[in-house]
Amino acid sequence: MPTPLTELIGVRHPVVQTGMGWVAGPRLVSATAEAGGLGILASATMSHDELAAAIAETKRRTDRPFGVNLRADAEDAARRVELLIREGVRVASFALAPRRELIAELKAAGVVVVPSVGAARHAEKVAAWGADAVIVQGGEGGGHTGGVATTVLLPSVVDAVDIPVVAAGGFFDGRGLAAALAYGAAGVAMGTRFLLTRESTVPDAVKRAYLERGLGDTVVTRKVDGLPHRVLRTELVDGLERSGRVGGLLRAVRNAARFRRLTGLSWRSMVREGLAMRGERSWAQVVMAANTPMLLRAGLVDGDTRAGVLASGQVVGLLDDLPSVAEVVESTVDQAAAILTRLAALPTP
Repeated sequence: MPTPLTELIGVRHPVVQTGMGWVAGPRLVSATAEAGGLGILASATMSHDELAAAIAETKRRTDRPFGVNLRADAEDAARRVELLIREGVRVASFALAPRRELIAELKAAGVVVVPSVGAARHAEKVAAWGADAVIVQGGEGGGHTGGVATTVLLPSVVDAVDIPVVAAGGFFDGRGLAAALAYGAAGVAMGTRFLLTRESTVPDAVKRAYLERGLGDTVVTRKVDGLPHRVLRTELVDGLERSGRVGGLLRAVRNAARFRRLTGLSWRSMVREGLAMRGERSWAQVVMAANTPMLLRAGLVDGDTRAGVLASGQVVGLLDDLPSVAEVVESTVDQAAAILTRLAALPTP
């Protein structure tokens, strides 16, 4: 299914597997690439050496294009950019707005730059800086998300920029892909659907916990890291929602210490990253951001649904199976193609 996105990147299908922290590793990413989509490694929860090893493993598993998601505010962001260029990674995506100089360096080396945005004005800014495409996620999506539905946000971004737009938030099958293409998007990005596949390394017990949920079983909370975060509703999340400010900060400090030990970062490095990411955030929000990696790790890696936070899109309530990645990609594209063919056959006025 050729679109401006597939032509830009060199993949067969306009289906993107998002860079989910603790989830999007070499096995999932390479399976997506082999199925003809774009798989994106999640590097925010990896040290530089772990990222280098993950890229090498992904390249051993597939010779097809894949991407790496980067944090532009990370202290070693420039070093990671150099790694992507040296290893010939096809796509660099950014969860937060990348710095202008990082885009320039990546593009000069032939790397496709695809930031994620949450508003038309953000898309306009990164497009003016040279971004090759953007991913736009509506409020239905899991993890950090906004308050505007994809059906409203997507057309506003498509109208604002002349580069390919990838739609995210609320997509899980071919009907969504067909709808996104009708809106003017060049493809769709899916997270929860790929998390719930056989190649996903999320523990089976956690996958079952996702599959048991209904449409109303996600919630957007600010108690994880101070920003809107869509997660499964659990006893832990309900407890976080009831917790006071002081208790939340103490928990965040403890998790910051655990994350520092896990990644090998120094306290000085973590403080520098906190300063870089602060922007309009309060210091309390910066400290609370330390909650995110460890709370997600407890659920998505350790399999402790009582101690971990489980990021999820609203589509979780519509999913009841664990297909292979190839089955997800192929069924999405086949269903979308059938819908578009049927629509093209409708009589015109």
